[in-house]
Amino acid sequence: MTRSTLELRNPRITDRQDTGTRLLESSARMSYDPMVEVDWDAPVPDDLYGLTPEWSTLYGTPLWNEMTFEQQITLTKHEVSSIMGTGIWFEMILQQMVIRDMYAKDASQAHFQFALTEVADECRHSVMFARTAEKFGCPSYVPRRAVVNLGRGFKALASGEVAYAGILVAEEILDVMQRDWMKDTRVQPIVRVTSKIHVVEEARHMRFAREETLRRAAGTSKARRAASRGAIAIAANLIVSSMINPAVYAAAGLDTERALREAKNNSFRAAKVRESSQPLMRFLADADLLGGPSKRLYKRVHML
Repeated sequence: MTRSTLELRNPRITDRQDTGTRLLESSARMSYDPMVEVDWDAPVPDDLYGLTPEWSTLYGTPLWNEMTFEQQITLTKHEVSSIMGTGIWFEMILQQMVIRDMYAKDASQAHFQFALTEVADECRHSVMFARTAEKFGCPSYVPRRAVVNLGRGFKALASGEVAYAGILVAEEILDVMQRDWMKDTRVQPIVRVTSKIHVVEEARHMRFAREETLRRAAGTSKARRAASRGAIAIAANLIVSSMINPAVYAAAGLDTERALREAKNNSFRAAKVRESSQPLMRFLADADLLGGPSKRLYKRVHML
């Protein structure tokens, strides 16, 4: 297959159909059905965290040290359920953006077929996250109403590099977290296995999103790049700031105002978020999609 002029100019941009074929082959070799792979009938241990404790918003604060072990367990179960709820919210946005991008395209192409495979994966992931929270007895956490409404606008209007970089933001950060959770024997078995499923399948999605981001951003004007940087940063800010619903603190029997204050000023948590964001920030910088005022938005949620 002859490579396009775009691909020859930028060696990071591979042939779209070759990538689609490889990702489809990978999907055929290594995909999971959570309804089969996860033991949904297994009891929930009382002495294991919902997520790696170091990823709790309160870990390292005076309040964390004052909490009983049972409160720490309860808090982390609700925190992981909140993160999964935010994941469901954004996966539904992702699905709509990908389907809109593929609308009336050539269905015989591997690129098109992998895009729909990704949508099918995301549907399974959302059900998997929902059942995990249900298993813990946690509510269905969703972002606050203002964020939900902004998400409606984003999924309806975002296109090109903004849509695919926005997808990458949510996937990259959760990927780093879940790589820790799936290996941590202190974490609930159901979270470890669902994290493994998500990490394996999202690796394909992230490659797809990276390449599409580069492809769509290539050759764009300075004005469009500036606008794209701002839109991607706004999306990232909303996603990261919405991961933990304030109601998780009351669920653990904590003073919500104090918990929010200590979580906001938690330097340990801020360092963890910066660490998890480094691969994404490097990619956006390399793609010339990081700079100017957008940096302030990333710093506000400790991604830089």
